[in-house]
Amino acid sequence: MGKKVKKKVEPPPKDVFDPLLIESKTAATVVLMLSSPEEEVLAKACDALYKFASKGDENKVTLLGLGAVEHLYKLISHEDPIVRRNAIMVFGIMASNHDVRKLLRELDVTNSLISQLTPEEDVVIHEFATLCLAHMAVEYTTKVQIFEQGGLEPLIRLLGSPDPDVKKNSVECIYLLVQDFQSRAAVRALNVIPPLLELLKSEYPVIQLLALKTLEVISKDRETRIILGESKGSDCLLKILETNEFSDLHVEALAVLANCLEDVHTLQLIRQTGGLKKLLTFVGVSTVPSIQKNAAKAITRAAYDSENRKILNQEEVEKCLINLLEIDNDGVKVAASQAISAMCENLASKRAFGLQGIPQLVQLLSSDNEEVKEAAVTALANLTAASPSNASAVAEAEGIEPLVNTLNSQRDGAIANAATVLTNLAVQQPFRVNIQSCGIMGVLEEPLRSTNSQVQSKAAFAVATFGCDADARTELRNAGGLGPLVELLRSKNEEVRRNACWAVMVCASDELTAVELCRLGALDILEEINLSTGCKNNFSEAALEKLLDNNLSQKYSQMGYLSSSNMITDGFYDCGQIKPGVKFLSLEELSMQNLTDRRAIIFINAKPQEDLTVEKEAQDSSYEQTILSPSISRKSNREKARKGKGKKEEEKSKEVTQITSKVQDEINLENSHWLPPPDLILLDYINDASKTILPLMTTREQVMALAQFVADKMGGPIERDKLHDFSWELHISEIEFELKCNIVPIGKVKKGTFYHRALLFKVIADRIGIGCSLVRGKYNRAWNEVKLVDASPQGIAGLLLPPQDYIVDLMFEPGFLIKQGSAEADQYKHI
Repeated sequence: MGKKVKKKVEPPPKDVFDPLLIESKTAATVVLMLSSPEEEVLAKACDALYKFASKGDENKVTLLGLGAVEHLYKLISHEDPIVRRNAIMVFGIMASNHDVRKLLRELDVTNSLISQLTPEEDVVIHEFATLCLAHMAVEYTTKVQIFEQGGLEPLIRLLGSPDPDVKKNSVECIYLLVQDFQSRAAVRALNVIPPLLELLKSEYPVIQLLALKTLEVISKDRETRIILGESKGSDCLLKILETNEFSDLHVEALAVLANCLEDVHTLQLIRQTGGLKKLLTFVGVSTVPSIQKNAAKAITRAAYDSENRKILNQEEVEKCLINLLEIDNDGVKVAASQAISAMCENLASKRAFGLQGIPQLVQLLSSDNEEVKEAAVTALANLTAASPSNASAVAEAEGIEPLVNTLNSQRDGAIANAATVLTNLAVQQPFRVNIQSCGIMGVLEEPLRSTNSQVQSKAAFAVATFGCDADARTELRNAGGLGPLVELLRSKNEEVRRNACWAVMVCASDELTAVELCRLGALDILEEINLSTGCKNNFSEAALEKLLDNNLSQKYSQMGYLSSSNMITDGFYDCGQIKPGVKFLSLEELSMQNLTDRRAIIFINAKPQEDLTVEKEAQDSSYEQTILSPSISRKSNREKARKGKGKKEEEKSKEVTQITSKVQDEINLENSHWLPPPDLILLDYINDASKTILPLMTTREQVMALAQFVADKMGGPIERDKLHDFSWELHISEIEFELKCNIVPIGKVKKGTFYHRALLFKVIADRIGIGCSLVRGKYNRAWNEVKLVDASPQGIAGLLLPPQDYIVDLMFEPGFLIKQGSAEADQYKHI
């Protein structure tokens, strides 16, 4: 690194004695001489020890063991200048040893050394005192001592010494001291900038290097940067960059400039003098990767400030950074990508990068270097945020497939930002379709399992974005992604939890996915979240509602309420009110349970099997067959249909037993699939209601007629005082015993109480287009609520009144409408 600092060696003093020849075996003798009262002996002994210690660290340890340090400590304040000088020389050379420094700290030698830094002292004393302080300043405790004992001021003064060794040692010591913020503030107050800038003109590269390193540390403080700018420090730094001879100092000079660029005031000063343009030109023509990398890092740090971004944009920094992306060096590519990420906070820069830089960044997604890939995708995430044109540029650069592949990256940052870019692209329908065709939902399964909260959040957000498509939901479900998504609902991270709730809400849009989410425990977790004021969010309540709306069986079981918009479809079942904490079982799981004395499960399925052709009189036998063995095959049904007609009841019963036995074997097959039994009686009810009730003119008439229809099918009107004699429980038990199953199709119920009738009313009303809700009460009560518009008051024709809520009586006076909130309504609900 150029010329080295020459060591100053004083000529031996003129005296009558020859120099002492000291070998290691006589070192102890020389150390004993340090106790001599004769100044000449002391001086010669110190000189001999200096030469001995200079030969290596082993000799320093030897002298330490012989107690030389304690003797020398007494001599560094000796009245004789030669003794004092020679003793300090030994300290200077010995302080490079760790154990020696430890003892020097204990002796508090710093105060004595600092006292030797006065202007009138010998230059050799300055050299070795500063050398000793520089060695000692490596330790934090010594830094504090030097600072508290006022060492900074004489050290800064010595930066102007005519001796290069003194300059070198002083600036090195200052460099070590300013690692502490207190010293940084102190050197600024002591006006250290001018002498440091002067050192940049030194003929010794080691001095220039230490001066630059010191400037780099102290310029981290804004006040120092301002002083540096006003002192035209940037001109000195740029001069170094423009001088090829100083190429070994370019990296450090750039580091100082990087700090200066962070401050708007300093950046403006540099720009006004043409320095910023020179810097960008220098970076553009440089072929040294370390220079290019550090320049990009300097731009990154500057770009964290919005005013700086404007200035850099006006100087067309984008062209410089885009060119750096083409450099065949991974470190440069990473730094340039990071600078682009920072600069694209400026809208003008974002547009400029979109026109030119996006294709290069997309190419970097295929890099073998994971750090390059992460930096590039992070830049793309920032570029495509709220920028449809840049999103289009990514798609046009064929970036979709490599972005999806980046979701399999080894780095969390790359995965999170790849998910972000893909969601930014998904705002545009054609791109969303293209992304889905690349199988993104299947790929997202692994990021959802990540332990990194940022990855979890972005992956859940991506699921929410792409889950609006039915095929995408199916893909996620088949890939096993719903399980980890549900687990994210438990996250302690608010953003992760919110995005997971959002994703669940979107995915619950279809019944199959909603049922699977419920099976995985999403419903329980969401209920727990919504009970906590600290955990619930805008999406948690919506997710719970959406989940239940697409899983009405569980909604009615847990909430006891179905609104008019909750349309009951085939496959719905009412298993009663479920207790908190109890798992909600699927119909298939319930079908495998043995017959119990618990409440029957009322099942809805008015959809006939395609090839089921049985006559009216054989319906009862058909029900026995399908309920006893829900997995009955189509082949068995066809056989039943062929043999059923014209058989006697005994033969039918025997046949049912035979078919049941065969089908039971099918159930045990490994790949058997349970099929819900059809309810042909319910199908007839719906068809009859459509023919007789739909033609009625008003909704009120339709509601009243349907109430009477339902009551007729379930045992007719019941007198209030004879309700306890209505033995519906026995009837239901008989059906269960007959079917050998707890699952009872609603069409089989001929004697139904409140909750049977209300369910049947809701089922038929939903099929024929009458809006009504279903509400579960206590003690086997349930009722339907409808909204009806009352007639205009007499004498006021054409007055449009708001709709009123009515409860439909299905038990006592079928078809009677009870106004909600009235005493009669309360009586119907509770008595």
